Amino acid sequence: MSTNFVTDKVRVKEEGRVATVEMNRPESLNALDVEMIKGLVAMLKEIGDSDEIDIVVLTGRGKAFSAGGDIKTMLSNMDPSEFYPVMDLISELVITLYGLPKLTISAITGAAAGLGFSLALASDYIIAEKDSKLAMNFIGIGLIPDGGSHFFLEKRLGEMKAKQLIWDGKMMSSEEALTVGLIQEIAAGELQEAVHKKAADWLSRPVQAMIKTKKILAEKNRPQLLKILELEKHGQLKMRQTQDHQEGIKAFIEKRKPIFIGK
Repeated sequence: MSTNFVTDKVRVKEEGRVATVEMNRPESLNALDVEMIKGLVAMLKEIGDSDEIDIVVLTGRGKAFSAGGDIKTMLSNMDPSEFYPVMDLISELVITLYGLPKLTISAITGAAAGLGFSLALASDYIIAEKDSKLAMNFIGIGLIPDGGSHFFLEKRLGEMKAKQLIWDGKMMSSEEALTVGLIQEIAAGELQEAVHKKAADWLSRPVQAMIKTKKILAEKNRPQLLKILELEKHGQLKMRQTQDHQEGIKAFIEKRKPIFIGK
């Protein structure tokens, strides 16, 4: 693997045994479109096969980690033949990151919302800037979480708290997210410095033993995660066909509070 790899939408940089994967759509707050998702899958798989890398840092260029799914995809009225392949691609990204035979860190600056937050939750450790904002805010446009979030939130919070967080859909501060256990650390100073410190700590340990533990747990949980991803795929298509979703999108564009009717 090359020391530095750059595409239009994904950048990879190697420093010793650490690879940083950077989402590169700063003009759209790193919203995840099909091309970016494909780039992330390809790069993560390549890194996964590398014997030279032990730690992967996932981050976003510019002012945000990722604002979520691309708005153009949300606005399009895709039928199942178009929609399901996109959801399958999201599932492939989540499964690849969650099962990656490396230790993974999501470094969050600015917003991590919707699918962007789902992606962060698929990593082993989340470090956020003090002023970052995190939201599982699908409910605001009449949708359900995807990207495996039902799995990750239930694992981290338990079923009851996961449901409440999904139904509330509110924006959380980094302090709130840390308190409930959604992230592991708030950077005391510069985010990059905190990430470097964590990576250095891990690299001073028997990393292969840590990775083996991760692989055992990931393999155990893989069937459940795959099942959740499949349920989210079919459930999300149904939600996209509701009146509430159409109202949620319209209100989002018009920058007003949506009026939901439960249909």
